[in-house]
Amino acid sequence: MRRLLFVAATIAALTAASVAVADGIEGAKTAKSVTGTFSATQASVTTRTCTTSDGKSLSITLAKYTGSSTGDPDLTGPLTIRARSVINTTDNVGVVDGALRIDVASGRDTHAAFAAVYDHGNVAGLAVGRAHDPSARLVANLSAGFSANGGFTGGKLGGGTGAGSAVELGPGRCGANPAPEKSEARGTISALSSTSITVAGLTCAIPADKSADVNSHFKVNDRAELHCALLNGTNTLTKIERR
Repeated sequence: MRRLLFVAATIAALTAASVAVADGIEGAKTAKSVTGTFSATQASVTTRTCTTSDGKSLSITLAKYTGSSTGDPDLTGPLTIRARSVINTTDNVGVVDGALRIDVASGRDTHAAFAAVYDHGNVAGLAVGRAHDPSARLVANLSAGFSANGGFTGGKLGGGTGAGSAVELGPGRCGANPAPEKSEARGTISALSSTSITVAGLTCAIPADKSADVNSHFKVNDRAELHCALLNGTNTLTKIERR
């Protein structure tokens, strides 16, 4: 079975961004340090959740966050972040990527795309873009506290001290309602109670809403065909027919 795993490794999005940075600053004439702090907590959020094929809970969110950034002139002003987060909420790790815009006072906005790793409520990654001066490029370490519904808090563009984490995104299947494992048997009922039934060696729990009907129509030594599904870790009766 294919699996979707989040483990320590290199994230491809950050690697691609690093290559783009190397190409983009070739021949640069100057370099200076800039820093900014930011918060973007006003959120418009759309979220989809599911269970992956390896039994993990996954939350995929598309959102727009607004707030403000303060620091060097190119990093000061109203802030808008559009982000997509993919988070394994079982293990509390994932990735967050998107784009940010700072409306600086000069009237020329600072733009950057970013890719970051999410690890237990925090993100750390790389932002690459253009400062308000069209000829100035921005390459910044980005870090912040993050939640899909709460947005970015305590954010830093540059000036961060944490090394951050890494995740690996593997292949896998994801659906809102993955199909449960099923089993069936045909033969003689060897055991029957208000809570379970056994046919040809297959024992299944009887749901409370089916118990009265099953026990009124079937008894031990009757022949029956049993259909069951694995629900919440318990083999559970879904259908029974007389055979």
